[in-house]
Amino acid sequence: MAAANKYYICLDIGGTKVLGVIFNSKREIVYRIKKKTKANGGDAQNIEDTIITLVEELLAEFKISIKDVAAIAAGAPGVINIEKGIVLFSPNLPWRNYEIRSAIEKKFHVPFFIGNDVNVGVYGEWKYGAAKGLTQVVGLFVGTGMGAGLIIDGKLFTGHLDKGAECGHMILDPEGPKCNCGQRGCLEAFSSKQGISDYIRTQAARGRSTSMAKAVEKGVFKSKVLKAAYDEGDEVAVEAVDRACHYLAIGCGNLINTFSPEMSFSAAVSWNRWAMFSWRRSLRKSTATACRLSAIP
Repeated sequence: MAAANKYYICLDIGGTKVLGVIFNSKREIVYRIKKKTKANGGDAQNIEDTIITLVEELLAEFKISIKDVAAIAAGAPGVINIEKGIVLFSPNLPWRNYEIRSAIEKKFHVPFFIGNDVNVGVYGEWKYGAAKGLTQVVGLFVGTGMGAGLIIDGKLFTGHLDKGAECGHMILDPEGPKCNCGQRGCLEAFSSKQGISDYIRTQAARGRSTSMAKAVEKGVFKSKVLKAAYDEGDEVAVEAVDRACHYLAIGCGNLINTFSPEMSFSAAVSWNRWAMFSWRRSLRKSTATACRLSAIP
């Protein structure tokens, strides 16, 4: 139950940014801001400092004090011990066995909760969004990395010690590109923003002309830049997105074939509707007919 006249701060910690929002006791968003993080480089303290600064700015700009806040919650990429608030491993952030709960609670003296970003995202969609009322749901989120969330028999599935549902690291090609998790050929290495950036960077290094070369020179592209290049028919950009859609469809198809959900969805921050059409077309080819009919409209 929401505390009377209290606010809640929620954070989306990603490989390139941290988004912060304030909810009121009616679960309405009343304020939001975001700050950049470093997908490559930096250290754990840098990310922690960014989070602390963002929370302080939320409080100052919305003109409330920490005494008005009931709790702070966050979603972050990687394997997370929910009970202890420890990020065990994050492929796209410099966190290894990082005790983020104790650091944030020590600073702000309010309860802090953290979970895998895609798990909490899919849970939110199931609790309040398009998947509300269903009992079997598969969700894939495409960002700097790649993650999945599973609702099985009306419950969020996280596996033993909350290490399950790391579907972004299912191997689609053991000889494929290197993933930040240490494996080769993961879905994330093909279809995430990091994977797309790596592919474009490789093609540019081989001498192919692309307007995306500068955008990926030092890291991950901005979504609007890829969209513009794709819309303009940039050959490498179109090829990179079509490749990402192809492998995303195979990965999603594998999940549909395995779990036979009532609904499957993908949240992709980088692609326009034409790219999603390509993904949807490939998905139909990658899913067994009996499973497809009940999971894909």
